[in-house]
Amino acid sequence: MINFKELATEFQTPLYVYDFDYMTQQFNALKEAFRGRKSILCYAIKANSNLSVVNHFASMGSGADCVSIGEVRRALLAGVPSYKVIFSGVGKSDDEIREAIESDILYINLESEAELGRVELIAKELGRVARISIRVNPNIDPKTHPYISTGLHANKFGVDLNRAKRMYILAKNSANLDPVGIHFHIGSQLTQLEPIRESAVIVSDLVRSLKVLDIELKFFDIGGGLGVTYKDEATIAPYDYAQAILSTLTGLDLTIVCEPGRFLTANSGYFLTKVLYEKQNGDKRFVVVDGAMNDLLRPSLYNAYHKIEAITASQSEPSKADVVGPVCESGDFFAKDRELPQLEHNDLLVIHSAGSYGFGMGSNYNTRGRSAEVAVQNGEARLIRKRESFEDLIALEKEFLPSAK
Repeated sequence: MINFKELATEFQTPLYVYDFDYMTQQFNALKEAFRGRKSILCYAIKANSNLSVVNHFASMGSGADCVSIGEVRRALLAGVPSYKVIFSGVGKSDDEIREAIESDILYINLESEAELGRVELIAKELGRVARISIRVNPNIDPKTHPYISTGLHANKFGVDLNRAKRMYILAKNSANLDPVGIHFHIGSQLTQLEPIRESAVIVSDLVRSLKVLDIELKFFDIGGGLGVTYKDEATIAPYDYAQAILSTLTGLDLTIVCEPGRFLTANSGYFLTKVLYEKQNGDKRFVVVDGAMNDLLRPSLYNAYHKIEAITASQSEPSKADVVGPVCESGDFFAKDRELPQLEHNDLLVIHSAGSYGFGMGSNYNTRGRSAEVAVQNGEARLIRKRESFEDLIALEKEFLPSAK
């Protein structure tokens, strides 16, 4: 059991806490599900990009799925081998493409014909051959939140089947492109298996049609998106997930590439915040805490649910309250109408399932420094990111003040 009260005392609040033992357990469960088939797990760094988190997965043999050159650099710095790094994303700049090719990563996921043209041109300028994969948009409804749906034609991601085939033919005939993989990812927080299986059927059939054209791919990249339990969601077992994918690959000799993020880290993470005070506006009760939307944006952005545990001496009957922060926005909340006991100054709230898309989506809005991050492993806690100071916040600005010249 993690002693949240001790951690809050030692490291102060607001604070992110990550259970590295839980991350290990999740990684091994997914790795075991694909046992018996050639596979690579490439951790989706966007879920939680702390260098110590990335290094933890790298130490277990993980690769990295990156969506910016900054994430590519993080992966390499954290010990991920270049031959296990994938560079994805809709809008890669020329400089990013150039650095990715020079870094000799596993492959670049292409999202448009225009991007294919840029990668080919830059590879030619460098005198290199760029390994590429193409992201196929199978037009399957993933049955998830519209903000994290990525597999429909209405979404900005990937290309349709006919366009993908044209791109593979262009790549095969290019002296500077090597088409090695195919990729699909229909969305995040997926809790239904059928859309995943349907997508795999569509994409594996495309692989077969490419074989007829003498285009032999090596990697079948299934993206990530496995959902987790925030409240009462029924989730997909890793074994069932793997079997649904593998059942579509009969006769194909491909290495499975899986890009888990939320599945590995979401429920490993906790956000600790202290109560400043309570207030009442008419019939409305507010619990004001020292954390805010700049620390954990998901409730404000998605109206996302996070379990909130109160660590308090209060024995009062719970009643409904909004848990809100100090940021000057009405959208600054962690929960609305949540049943909580009466709370006192310095009581601790533990916000669960905060290990994915928490710290990474944070900001310095209202000139607030971002939280510290702590890892707990084998019963020991260690700091893995210092709390930002005011000096950190103004470091890139103060030299430009007139008084500084």
